[in-house]
Amino acid sequence: MKHVRHFVPSLFLSLVHVCLVQANYAPYFFDNGARSTNGNMALLSLSEDTPVGAHVYTLNGTDPEGDPVTYGLTYEAGSRRYFSVDGSLGNVTLIEELDREKEDEIEVIVSISDGLSTVSEKVRILVTDANDESPEFINTPYIVQVPENSPSGSSIFKIEAVDRDTGSGGSITYFLQNIHANKFTIDRHSGVLRIKSGVTLDYEKSRTHFVVAVAKDGGGKLRGDNKVFSATTTVTVNVEDVQDTPPMFIGTPYYGYVYEDTLAGSEVLTVVALDGDRGKPNSIHYCIVNGSEGSFEISNTTGAISVIKSPNQLKKEVYELRVQASEVSPEGDISAYAFATVTIRVVDLNNHPPTFHGESGPQNRFELTMYEHPPEGEILRGLKITVNDSDQGANAKFNLRLVGPGGIFRVVPQTVLNEAQVTIIVENSAAIDYEKYKVLTFKLLAIEVNTPEKFSSTADVAIRLLDTNDNVPKFSSDYYIARIPENSPGGSNVVAVTATDPDSGLWGEVKYSIYGTGADLFLIHPSTGIIYTQPWAVLDAEVNSKYNFYVKAEDTDGKYSLAEVFITVLDVNDHSPEFNENIQEKTMIIGSPVKIEAIDQDAEEPNNIVDYSIMQADPANVFDIDQSTGEIKLKSYIRSLDIIHNITKNKDCIWSLVVQAKDRGSPSFSTTAVLKIDITEETLHKGPMAAFLMQTKDNPMKALGVLAGVMGIMVLITIMISTAMFWRNKRSNKIMPVRRIIKKRQTQQSRTVRMEWLKFKRPSNAAEKFVVEDDAKSLQNENSNNNVQAAPVPPAAPLPPPPPALAASGNTAVWRVPTVSGSLTPKFINKQLKKRGHNSAHNALVSELKMKFEKRNAAMGEPHI
Repeated sequence: MKHVRHFVPSLFLSLVHVCLVQANYAPYFFDNGARSTNGNMALLSLSEDTPVGAHVYTLNGTDPEGDPVTYGLTYEAGSRRYFSVDGSLGNVTLIEELDREKEDEIEVIVSISDGLSTVSEKVRILVTDANDESPEFINTPYIVQVPENSPSGSSIFKIEAVDRDTGSGGSITYFLQNIHANKFTIDRHSGVLRIKSGVTLDYEKSRTHFVVAVAKDGGGKLRGDNKVFSATTTVTVNVEDVQDTPPMFIGTPYYGYVYEDTLAGSEVLTVVALDGDRGKPNSIHYCIVNGSEGSFEISNTTGAISVIKSPNQLKKEVYELRVQASEVSPEGDISAYAFATVTIRVVDLNNHPPTFHGESGPQNRFELTMYEHPPEGEILRGLKITVNDSDQGANAKFNLRLVGPGGIFRVVPQTVLNEAQVTIIVENSAAIDYEKYKVLTFKLLAIEVNTPEKFSSTADVAIRLLDTNDNVPKFSSDYYIARIPENSPGGSNVVAVTATDPDSGLWGEVKYSIYGTGADLFLIHPSTGIIYTQPWAVLDAEVNSKYNFYVKAEDTDGKYSLAEVFITVLDVNDHSPEFNENIQEKTMIIGSPVKIEAIDQDAEEPNNIVDYSIMQADPANVFDIDQSTGEIKLKSYIRSLDIIHNITKNKDCIWSLVVQAKDRGSPSFSTTAVLKIDITEETLHKGPMAAFLMQTKDNPMKALGVLAGVMGIMVLITIMISTAMFWRNKRSNKIMPVRRIIKKRQTQQSRTVRMEWLKFKRPSNAAEKFVVEDDAKSLQNENSNNNVQAAPVPPAAPLPPPPPALAASGNTAVWRVPTVSGSLTPKFINKQLKKRGHNSAHNALVSELKMKFEKRNAAMGEPHI
């Protein structure tokens, strides 16, 4: 009808237009069927998961006159607009999300117009289902009450879920999570929850079960993919109690105590029993089955147990009561019962402390006298001590211990029940020492162990000790060090040693004595321990400065100890320095010092340290002396004999000095001596032989030994060469001439060397001078080349030196080695003997030296080699 009404005005207008203008035909849609994608949208169906903005259809039509057409979409008032259309192309686009569960059909008015005529049609678009909905449980929450005696396999509840999708997406199946841990199963189609087969519920074990159920749809397409949705819910299963459990006693085991002051009818303890079915419990009835022996009763309703006799009428110390608890139903029937044992102990009150007793009754002080250091483990039998407690059982149990110096004694027994004999045993014999304790005092303590009151009592134990000779005299030090001056007179005190013996009486008296190899000069006072020198003793640090010996301290029983004494004799400056000679004679070469020496016989420094000084010299500005070493040298500006000649007119250059040697002791001692110094220049140091002779001028024996060694070596070499030549000639059976190397060179003046044998003066001469003279014939080079010298003939052994003679040899020598002589005066020489002949011999020696130097300089125009 609506369609007819709509087209009446159009038809009227068309007729009018036809009458006025040439007739115009209306446009129309193509009808391409249900599955077409273009036309008039008739029979179009869309899935609800079609995305917004998708091109869903194309409106297609034509105009009979061939005029261009336009398309349009309109909706009824109040309808939601799901599509839009391109007017010229006819493309239809989805502009609103589809939801089949809300609207499964959409009505749309499509129109086509050629500009003059418009044709409209109402079409229905079907919205098809997609699996976009999840299952939903209805009538939640699920709480189920199930009696605990429900049989296994019985149904207890039905759960239900819905899914608004159609087809497989709307079909639902059910299952349970943790199926193995559950006591329940569910029907996968109907959702009926059952108790699992073979399983029973127990209220007393678990009162509530939580079951997680899952509802899952059959799956379906959604936006091109296959989707499956599910939902979960929890089913609370409350187990209801059923009367199937007997009563239970709580707080077991039961113990009660009846004390000696408990009154008859007093409550001892209360037992409590509960119905095992806690959901709907029955009341409990109590009774004593046996064990009471008429001494106890129980309240039937409260379970309170009371004593009905006085404690002194109770014949047993322990009672064991068997109590029954029964369930009484509301109807008054006894349905179940349980038993418990109640132990009741008759307890004595702790109203007596431990008490000590002696032989005559209660006693709180005990005394004993004994010698020190008794054997360990010995029992002090002189002490008669007994201890007891009048209480009974645990109240009569107590501990014993000694309070005082620890580790000396121990008490036995340490734990007592009711009564015991007390024994004290020695544990540390060394600590029982009369020298430490004259009286040992202890407290004997008895204290209860397991009582709250901890009653206790004490007794004094006094042990008086008697002394024994158990100590050895002991020195205050293991060694004593003393010092005494060497000039101390006989009988002088040296050191006092001290030894103590802590024993009492005669055992503590000490007697001293000394012994040892170093004790000959010393004595000791037997009582005071003072060590002093023998009356006749003379100490001398230069003879013996160290003494050591042992000192002994001994008591009356012969017990003793030793200490060592070290005595040092202190040096006193009682010696003066002494020169090696009363008068010394030295030969000084300009540039080299001479040395004097004095010795102080004192034993220690600084008494034996000697300082040297020049007391007198004329003139005074020629010599210096080293204070410590005694070396005397010329002033630094004197470098030749010419300078000395300018200082003095004494051409012999012999000087007399008064030198002093002084020690550093207090008081200080000194000695003076006259020293004569012969000064000469260093003219003999022109070759090694001359240097050697000068170095040994004061020790002729050294020079003689060296020269004898050189000659021995030369003899040995000659013998070896002669032997080799002999064996060579013997092998060749002919005598070969000695080969000589002859080399011509310019003729030079041949040089001969003549060496004088050492000539020593007689020992009676205090100077003990020796002279080297050139007595040997000069040896000429056999080849006249002055380079190769023939082997010299081994010299004969030197004869004993003749008396000293200063006459020169008759042969003229090109080289002459003069001797610089000096005199050394023995330590204790007679001054008159020294004066005799000394000046003449010394002057003759110096004159000869000068003469030889002048002859050598005249004969040799060339420098000396």
